[in-house]
Amino acid sequence: MLRLAAPTDPAWPARALAHLDELLLDHAHLEKKAAGTAVALLFRYPERRELQEPLARLAREELAHFEAVLGQLARRGIAFGRQRAGSYAGRLHRAVRVPEPERLLDTLLVAALIEARSCERFGLLAAALRGVDDELGGFYEDLLASEARHHADYLALARAGFPARDVRVRLDAVARHEAAVLAELCEPRVHG
Repeated sequence: MLRLAAPTDPAWPARALAHLDELLLDHAHLEKKAAGTAVALLFRYPERRELQEPLARLAREELAHFEAVLGQLARRGIAFGRQRAGSYAGRLHRAVRVPEPERLLDTLLVAALIEARSCERFGLLAAALRGVDDELGGFYEDLLASEARHHADYLALARAGFPARDVRVRLDAVARHEAAVLAELCEPRVHG
């Protein structure tokens, strides 16, 4: 079950289809960033043995997704290149508290919510692509299970390292923050 505080605006799939090339480019960058997040956590918390293998596995899978999105870009004749960073993740990370161990908990929960939102939106995109681009729609449908698993993996890491009540309270707070951030965005991006 995805732990989102609010669903995506029903108008998002139509906006996404109208800017599909931009969305694919954004998606490639997001997969690369997701791999980077997992690796950054490995380096930031080497003493946390329970994080090492799950995050290494997650980073490898995110890089495989990055390569797969590069393949979709190539199929459509879209060159991969630089992109102006979106504001979603940065604004979402404003909810992360600075002192440890709260910083770790909040970072894991932010990552979980980003994965949950990706899962939700990939499902919406897969449905919107039916009859428009069935191959790309199938590609997004195939990503749903792994995005849901990544969401669950980050939640499991949070629950393994922190009391259940603390995780529940912070997850609710960060999810409400994520919904508020998303409500203010209207970009042709996975999280816009």
